[in-house]
Amino acid sequence: MQNALTLNDGAHESSGIDFLHEIGSRIATADPLDAVLARVVEFISAVMNCDSCFVYLLEANELVLKASKNPHANEINRLRLRMGQGITGWVAEHKKPVALARNASTDPRFRSFNELPEDRYEAFLSVPVLSRGKLVGVINLQHREPHRHTEEQMRLISTIGFLVGAEVEMARLEGENSRLSVELQSRKVIERAKGILQRNLQIDEGEAYLTLQKHSRQRRKSMKEIAEAVILGEDLKRTRHDGQRTLDIRRQAV
Repeated sequence: MQNALTLNDGAHESSGIDFLHEIGSRIATADPLDAVLARVVEFISAVMNCDSCFVYLLEANELVLKASKNPHANEINRLRLRMGQGITGWVAEHKKPVALARNASTDPRFRSFNELPEDRYEAFLSVPVLSRGKLVGVINLQHREPHRHTEEQMRLISTIGFLVGAEVEMARLEGENSRLSVELQSRKVIERAKGILQRNLQIDEGEAYLTLQKHSRQRRKSMKEIAEAVILGEDLKRTRHDGQRTLDIRRQAV
């Protein structure tokens, strides 16, 4: 990590601008969301020189731990907080940052998690991750020793939160579009298979659908997989038919 990215209390504003440009460029080139979050944690840890950095994302009205500076393999994607639970939940609920320079665990909003040794750290900064005013998650920074976060540092983390929020929303939108595309493709395959069954078995559309559904349950495979098997069987039958027809034509020519 370049020293230019480290922003201490006496750093110039240009350092923050350079940092934002750098992290924006890194985010723009990262595809998987977990890679984006890992880079965000890396940058924040460097620029703030903190002992801990957590990124929580909002999922189904719960905050889920998605990235951490310190190794927490058992907690990533498993540790969940309710809205309003602990300082993190308070920040999410009110969409306002909280900065505690010392004795963070004595704050009435604080909640301890035995699996997180960072709960014993002195200083705590929690900032909401927003996208167009909509809550996306929370970024938490902690220091083992008392630490005062400057207004510039808080603004910087808030700005990073906006960048992360936009990236998370974009990733989720792309994921939703991908899911819809897969569903559309599945429907097309199923519709084609239904047509084959209707023609070959002389049944109506409803009976064709129930036939696919029945085989899907019996074989414990998705309806798309059953439909693909029906289509493959029809294609093979047509290929054999075409091959036999070609052979008959050749024989007649002889």
